[in-house]
Amino acid sequence: MHKFHSIHNTTILVHKRDLPDDLIFGNSVAIDTETTGLHIYRDRICLIQICFNDGFCHLVQIEKGQKEAKNIQRLLKDENIEKLFHFGRFDMAMLYNAFGVMANPIYCTKLASKLARTYTERHGLKTICREFLAIDIPKEKQSSDWGADILTEAQKQYAAGDVLYLHQIQENLNEILVREGRIELAKKCFDFLESIVRLDCAGWHDMDIFAHL
Repeated sequence: MHKFHSIHNTTILVHKRDLPDDLIFGNSVAIDTETTGLHIYRDRICLIQICFNDGFCHLVQIEKGQKEAKNIQRLLKDENIEKLFHFGRFDMAMLYNAFGVMANPIYCTKLASKLARTYTERHGLKTICREFLAIDIPKEKQSSDWGADILTEAQKQYAAGDVLYLHQIQENLNEILVREGRIELAKKCFDFLESIVRLDCAGWHDMDIFAHL
């Protein structure tokens, strides 16, 4: 069973443990995670947000100790489906730790923003949404208890906002990247994310092995 909620003409569906078996995947999906904290070893995934840019946002609550979500795992490893993240490095590591699947192929709007929007140092999702879409996404519930059995309406609104606009942002960023001749460089950075995530998960998360010192 899932419950319905609405935000800006988008339907939010809340699921337990996994996506429904009959869900049809598109060729591009926006993904985000909410966790108990920001440490990739200590903390765990509590919620996975998924949007195929079709007017629906799926919020999947993950139980403590859960090691399998077969439909999410199938989605993550399907190489015909592009996965959009904002700061994919963290979400990919948390998903890999939780389910043993490396998401691929990847598009990271934060990396793309840093390559495209060189006129600013502000690359947070809220800033990008305001600049490109004139939308203020809620951030008040960023720090809250995502492990709770029942999510508040404010948490659902916040969680949905983290994936609803990634496809539109991707289009805006790609226009700049193509115009400035950086789209191929961006693709190489996205490809390299898997190696960085594997380094993070192997224990080098707090060390830049490419630095001189």
